[in-house]
Amino acid sequence: MEFDALRKVIAAVLGMDTDEIEPEMDFASDLGADSLDLCQIFMGVEDELGVKMPSEGIERITTVREAVEYIKQSM
Repeated sequence: MEFDALRKVIAAVLGMDTDEIEPEMDFASDLGADSLDLCQIFMGVEDELGVKMPSEGIERITTVREAVEYIKQSM
């Protein structure tokens, strides 16, 4: 559930197909996301899942898998 929501938002923010996004991908090197993109992605996930995630710690997230774990901890 969290991974699917995250993939949907990543695809929308970065203009990709959801099938291209895998858990082991790095946001910067594999997906080309910058810090602004990450903020947009996490705001989108908050809207998609109806949760509020703390902003501290987001800067340490580098992979899609880490983002999924962060989202799970915030729920």
